[in-house]
This record gives sequence, structure tokens and C-alpha cells, in this order.
Amino acid sequence: MNTPHVVVVMGVAGTGKTTIGPLLAARLGVPYAEGDDFHPQANIAKMSAGTPLTDEDRGPWLDAIGEWAHGRAGLGGVVSCSALKRSYRDRLRAAAPGVVFVHLTGDRALIEDRMSHRQGHFMPTALLDSQFATLQPLEPDEAGVGVDVSGSPQEITERAALALAGLPEAVQ
Repeated sequence: MNTPHVVVVMGVAGTGKTTIGPLLAARLGVPYAEGDDFHPQANIAKMSAGTPLTDEDRGPWLDAIGEWAHGRAGLGGVVSCSALKRSYRDRLRAAAPGVVFVHLTGDRALIEDRMSHRQGHFMPTALLDSQFATLQPLEPDEAGVGVDVSGSPQEITERAALALAGLPEAVQ
């Protein structure tokens, strides 16, 4: 299965963007880029200290992801990016108009449990409340799908691939 689209796997911390992103990319036969790798060191230091990022902090990060997505236009790719606010997604679409979003959604308790068991990640569970407070789910005019994160990574990936295939001008 190949796609000319760039898929942004989005959602709050702990939904599995870094797990599902590469699996979805492999399923679609396109490259994967880890959104966290686009953060400037200052952002990582801030989050590691438990300080939420501001919109100003996120600007260079979103621009770097948008530049990657733009470079993959017509070739396809999958990138993880929280993309919590509509304005962030609009910024990504401004750089790469054809992006499609996969919003990983789930119960807060499940997400917090998963976050508490992951190792070596800079995002503490203490920031989960700020993530949910910031989250603006996809709106009807945004190209994308919501995918529940219950179940195994393989089940979530399959749900995402099927949901993408069901979009108009299917991502196939």
C-alpha cells in the first residue's frame, strides 16, 4: 500500500505516536520521521523540566515538521506531531497543503498508565493535563481521521490504515 500523502500522526503525549507512526509508515510503504527529533534543544530542556511549551516555543518545531512534510509531498511519508491546536495544524497545512491527520484518541487513564511505563522519554506525566487542556480535536473541514488507541499497536495501526483508506481520495 503506497500513499502520495504525508500523514501526521497526532494526539496528546502517551497516545502512541512514536509507536504507531513507524508501524503505519511501514504499512503504507513510506518513510517515517519522529516529530520529537524536530524539537530544538531548548524545547526538550523545557519539557524535561516539566514546563509546558508556549505557542512561541512550538513555532520553529512546527515549521521544521512542515518543511519535512513539504519535501515529501507527492512521495508520501508519516510524521508524528502532537498538533494539538487547530492553529498548529493550519501551520503544518500552510507548509504542506496535502497533509492528512491521524488523531490518536483514548481514555485519559489509559494514556496516563502508558506514559508511566515508558522509559527514557522527556515528557513527564505531569504535563498530561496541559496536553488535554490544549487539545482541539480535528474539525469536520480538516482532512483526517480519529483512531482509538485501545488494543495492541498492530490493531491500532490496522484501524488507522482502514480509516485512511475510507477518506475521500483514499490514502492508498
